[in-house]
Amino acid sequence: MSILTLFVVIPALMLLGLWLSQNLSQVRGVMVAGSSCLLALSIWLTVYFIQERASGNTAEMLLTYSIPWFKPLNIAYSVGVDGISVVMLLLSSIIVFTGTFASWQLKPLTKEYFLWFTLLSTGVFGFFICTDLFTMFMFYEVALIPMYLLIGVWGSGPKEYAAMKLTLMLMGGSALLILGILGIYYYSGATTMNVSEIAAMHNIPVGVQKVFFPFIFIGFGVLGALFPFHTWSPDGHASAPTAVSMLHAGVLMKLGGYGCFRVAMYLLPDAANELAWIFLVLTTCSVVYGAFSACVQTDLKYINAYSSVSHCGLVLFALLMMTKVSCTGAILQMLSHGLMTALFFALIGMIYGRAHTRDIRYLGGLMKIMPFLACGYVIAGLANLGLPGFSGFIAEMTIFVGSFENADTFHRTCTILACTSIVVTAVYILRVVGKILYQKVDYPHCDTVMLTDATWDERVAVVCLIACVAGLGMFPLWASNVINDAVGPILSNII
Repeated sequence: MSILTLFVVIPALMLLGLWLSQNLSQVRGVMVAGSSCLLALSIWLTVYFIQERASGNTAEMLLTYSIPWFKPLNIAYSVGVDGISVVMLLLSSIIVFTGTFASWQLKPLTKEYFLWFTLLSTGVFGFFICTDLFTMFMFYEVALIPMYLLIGVWGSGPKEYAAMKLTLMLMGGSALLILGILGIYYYSGATTMNVSEIAAMHNIPVGVQKVFFPFIFIGFGVLGALFPFHTWSPDGHASAPTAVSMLHAGVLMKLGGYGCFRVAMYLLPDAANELAWIFLVLTTCSVVYGAFSACVQTDLKYINAYSSVSHCGLVLFALLMMTKVSCTGAILQMLSHGLMTALFFALIGMIYGRAHTRDIRYLGGLMKIMPFLACGYVIAGLANLGLPGFSGFIAEMTIFVGSFENADTFHRTCTILACTSIVVTAVYILRVVGKILYQKVDYPHCDTVMLTDATWDERVAVVCLIACVAGLGMFPLWASNVINDAVGPILSNII
């Protein structure tokens, strides 16, 4: 059995341990031990993958393993990883680890909260390691379902509305996905649901591809905040508890971009080439609309949520440009944005827990009252607007350089429009930083004397995420090389 199965086994053991826990200390112990094991495993996997590539192992997938599960439909439990999967597993483990500490003080029903949080993590890890269409879809659903309870029970604001809206829209996307997956399986004539084997056959008629490509791309695109199916995202982020927002924006939304590239474009390449312009227009709208919408918000979570719509739109935008550089940049953006937005949501949750408001009109002077959290927010903001030395700069520059390689007027016009988001991002980030850090101290919702800075557990989460954002920004070559090796085989099947 492949060692990759541990990414599912460890969360399953965590669920068992949480169920048997009798007090808060045991619950925390299980979460720290389990998330630490997942982080260590993902780091080992990354190092192993880099070493294998350096030694000349050119296999498309490593650590592959397959066992029949339901033979009448040729469904198998198939796992394997390439460079894209490796960095997504590393991102997921970092967010789960830091999310555990960000939720350290969460009450009530702490045990039940972490049970659903771990089940959500199980779906995410399972999705990234699976190479069988059906098992990918199964883990995709496992990742979506817990969101309803995590937001509806432990959220804030109009949480029931946000949870229901999110669930209905994502389930609608899932309905499109299952139709598309069944269409691919039936018309490919394959005797397997393995993604690589279906792609190698390349025998789905072009007319059929054009029918099912929108089903798959929109199905995954809903989770990737594709315009105009993005409206669930800001409400969901605003109402979710801190660690759920971190995992949701940091990892769950990346399932959308990953699925669009790995399934829709890889398995239906002819349709991807013919229909890409339609979705390129929509993703350009996502990038620009999300950035401008963030400018007019006053709630910190809504600002970051619309910022995520813009940055996740960049992922789909770069993938549809279909150059090797742009696709590499898209995956780098998934990794970079996952870390940055998790840092943002962690800090916003910590500030809200003290000030009892997220409205920037009633926040001011944080640098005097909470210097650690304020400095963390400034760093997150600078990373988000693409300051050199942080991960955002590397990812966005790679996307725009790769996108501009397309010499025709349409693609370059879309690229120029998308580039405007850089300026708009700087506007809303600097506006927020100026208002909440250096404005007059004014907290009508609480006594400023009672406000404290970050606790030790919160500092662990913030420092880890800042280190990752800065580390990727200053040493991006290892990630770029790992991703580039994986993008090549997929892209060669598309163009």
